[in-house]
Amino acid sequence: MSNRMILNETSYIGADAIFSIPEETRRRKFKKAFIVTDKDLIKFNVAQKVTDLLDKNNLEYEIFDEVKANPTVNIVKSGVEKFKNSNADYIIAIGGGSPTDTAKAIGIISNNPEHKDVVSLEGAVDTKNKSVPIFAIPTTAGTAAEVTINYVITDEEKKRKFVCVDPHDIPIVSFVDSNMMSSMPKGLTAATGMDALTHAIEGYITKGAWELTDTLHLKAIEIISRSLRKAVNNDAKGREDMALGQYMAGMGFSNVGLGIVHSMAHPLGAFYDTPHGVANAVILPYVMEYNADATGEKYREIARAMGVKDTDKMSQDEYRKAAIDAVKKLSEDVGIPKSLKEIGVKEEDLMDLSKSAMADACTPGNPKDPTVEDIYNIYKSIY
Repeated sequence: MSNRMILNETSYIGADAIFSIPEETRRRKFKKAFIVTDKDLIKFNVAQKVTDLLDKNNLEYEIFDEVKANPTVNIVKSGVEKFKNSNADYIIAIGGGSPTDTAKAIGIISNNPEHKDVVSLEGAVDTKNKSVPIFAIPTTAGTAAEVTINYVITDEEKKRKFVCVDPHDIPIVSFVDSNMMSSMPKGLTAATGMDALTHAIEGYITKGAWELTDTLHLKAIEIISRSLRKAVNNDAKGREDMALGQYMAGMGFSNVGLGIVHSMAHPLGAFYDTPHGVANAVILPYVMEYNADATGEKYREIARAMGVKDTDKMSQDEYRKAAIDAVKKLSEDVGIPKSLKEIGVKEEDLMDLSKSAMADACTPGNPKDPTVEDIYNIYKSIY
């Protein structure tokens, strides 16, 4: 059996990476950018770092700033229409996962109009044409949407998030510039960082994991574990390391999938608009406990990567507990809530959330096959 690896064409990683945007634009002979971002990034002059570069180099662009957290079908439809009227020939996504996911959907639908309903893109859809070319510029260290073949859209009408998996949507160039992340507040830094840790841990234990992705995920766990606390305190080296760690996690999980932490987090975003990173962080240690007996010795390596000492002297039960405790401690240290009740989840919704999670595209990748009752019991234990 062969294992497939799909990565974007080019990435610039490190402080000042965005200064390569004009060169890449000219090299590819692009004429006009359609910038996909959100109003906060405009308001706080984060997107301006990119538009100033474009202005300085006489590169034309138009801004679409209607994106919000947990982007919806209607936002995507609006973006598709405005892209069509813009006469742009490439897209620049500026932001966290939401602008990049929105840009991916706009780019795919613009070149595959048979999917203009958006919802028909759910799952692993075999689209005919590649997306409109996308330059991705993350402003958070978490989703790694700039290097993945996945995106997530919210169907507001049905109160559900759906995952789209499409090799045609991957950005052609990523500019992973920690300077673009320096204005992230502590809470967002913590939430997106724990999202990245979830990607690395779930990717490492998923059914599809193999040696190359294991290498990426373990190194990502190590980098994130040593850097997130520093990044939350706006340490420049911490932010730069987090930018790399989350990118490495994305390289891995994009190719092997995730598990039920994400399956359980997605409905929280759809039902309550819960920030995705917060939802993942609250759920992660409890799903790790559930999955432990299906992971062999992998929790020993997770614990080691997170800085736990003497893991080779521990019994299986001890190193599994050590890995889970290390995740809980990191989460606590960066200020993540401890229960679903704290983030506004209603107990009467737990069964509906469980059914939605069971149907999520990430569920089949979990190392252990859950039932709806299993998922309900996990939610209940976190409540």
